Amino acid sequence: MKTFDHLTVVGLREWVALPDLGVAGLRAKIDTGASTSSLHATEIEPFERDGEQWVRFTAHLGSVLQLRHRRCEAPLVTMKTIKSSNGHAQVRYVISTTLALGDRVWRVEFTLACRKAMRYRLLLGSKALIDGQLVVNPGIKYVQDKPVFPVSTTSATGVA
Repeated sequence: MKTFDHLTVVGLREWVALPDLGVAGLRAKIDTGASTSSLHATEIEPFERDGEQWVRFTAHLGSVLQLRHRRCEAPLVTMKTIKSSNGHAQVRYVISTTLALGDRVWRVEFTLACRKAMRYRLLLGSKALIDGQLVVNPGIKYVQDKPVFPVSTTSATGVA
């Protein structure tokens, strides 16, 4: 059997942070069946800044029992049509931001979608797993330590 020492093992659920957006302590569902990652967002408003397209949104964090939210801004990467597992297609805004998981930090593209009916506010898809050089052990959860990352309250992409 082959082993790969340069890959990091994660479980089906992990703690993550989105430092550029000023978000820490967010539980993520790891989903190898989803290509693109997704973040629970509402009040999504596109706007222009210095001739570039941006998007302003409210990121919903925490759980149904412990609600938290944060108003955020990020450059718009593109619009993407996402097809759900039941075949329903939806056009979503796509942003790119840094993700911290364990001791790793890298850029991940997220679609912004209403996930209020979902248990986890952030879904980490296969593209992010590949870019982060992660492998999933589906029999474990919360393998990596919570990311320790200073959260900025005045960054250009996180609105305090």
